[in-house]
Amino acid sequence: MHDMVGRACTAGLVVGVLVTGLGACTGGEGESKADQGRRTGKPVATACADGTFTWSHLTERDRLTGVSDLERLGKGGGPLQNPMTRVYTPRPSVRADGPAPSPAEILFSLGKKAGAIDSTARTLAEAGETWPFTDVRQPAPALDNDRVKPRTAGEYIQYAGVREVAADFRYGCPDGRTVSGHARNWTVDFTVLTDCAQRPDSSLARDVARRSCQRAAASGPSGA
Repeated sequence: MHDMVGRACTAGLVVGVLVTGLGACTGGEGESKADQGRRTGKPVATACADGTFTWSHLTERDRLTGVSDLERLGKGGGPLQNPMTRVYTPRPSVRADGPAPSPAEILFSLGKKAGAIDSTARTLAEAGETWPFTDVRQPAPALDNDRVKPRTAGEYIQYAGVREVAADFRYGCPDGRTVSGHARNWTVDFTVLTDCAQRPDSSLARDVARRSCQRAAASGPSGA
């Protein structure tokens, strides 16, 4: 199985691979420690405002979020009908073992470390803007169910995914206090049209082949 980027050139099929970055915008940052204290009436320990992040074990991984069943199209192709079924829901995640900056500040630092955010600001507050990447409540990308119409025969599957980044952090304060934790989010989401006739060339493509190509082969011929 091979992503449609290569196949489109030989088959005359113009199908784009949608890759969406997370640009700057305005948005919520979650409840602050001060808001928590006012809401509960209890004192809440807070992190220092002038600490420094140190990141380690940074990883990037493509995760499959949705995949369609295989559709066999005859000569001349035609519109694909099968919608994608969700197999994984990505969610921003921030964990800390003590008083830490807000999740938005932690994700801002992770975003700069991972190259997802281009900013020279030391903190999110100094940046004066927010990014979807910094929103711990950011919803998972919707699965694109638009009907694609290949113009050639083949065994087609659509799939979607995200590129997740994750890392461990340590936040150190000038007075010697430190807090450790872990953060995760995604940098891009994408949709791909692929063909079961081609050999899988990535871990994501192999996952798609197991879910849709092999299942279709086991169930016998169907479709056009």
